[in-house]
Amino acid sequence: MAVRACGLIIYRRLQPAPSSKVTDSIEYLLLQTSYGTHHWTPPKGHVDPGEDDLQTAFRETQEEAGLQASQLTLIEGYKKELHYPVRGKPKTVVYWLAEMKDYNTEIKLSEEHQAFQWLKLEDACKFAEYEDMQAMLKEVHQFLCSRE
Repeated sequence: MAVRACGLIIYRRLQPAPSSKVTDSIEYLLLQTSYGTHHWTPPKGHVDPGEDDLQTAFRETQEEAGLQASQLTLIEGYKKELHYPVRGKPKTVVYWLAEMKDYNTEIKLSEEHQAFQWLKLEDACKFAEYEDMQAMLKEVHQFLCSRE
């Protein structure tokens, strides 16, 4: 049986300077795990019995980053599944895209994570070591830029 997890790719927009492009004002939230290799990831976690995928994504975001669903705007039209093996077993992670309503909202980490960063695309891709995560971040960025 494949392991299933769900999460949110969370971004915020800086207050852009008049001369800057909109794409330069987007930052992505990544959390650093406090276990294993201390990799960086968006908030995500396993689906609990009786939960649907989107409920899981919002619950995990609240548990791991202290963000309530009411503090986020779910962006229509973006949903991505990543598939990869974990300890020899297949894993599926479903991500949605959400924007912070208030740029200054405080992030409150759980014990599962030891640090967080708001990162522009290039840095987010450096922090996210896995190729599929890097590709997804670039895809999200293109998606956001195409909506402007």
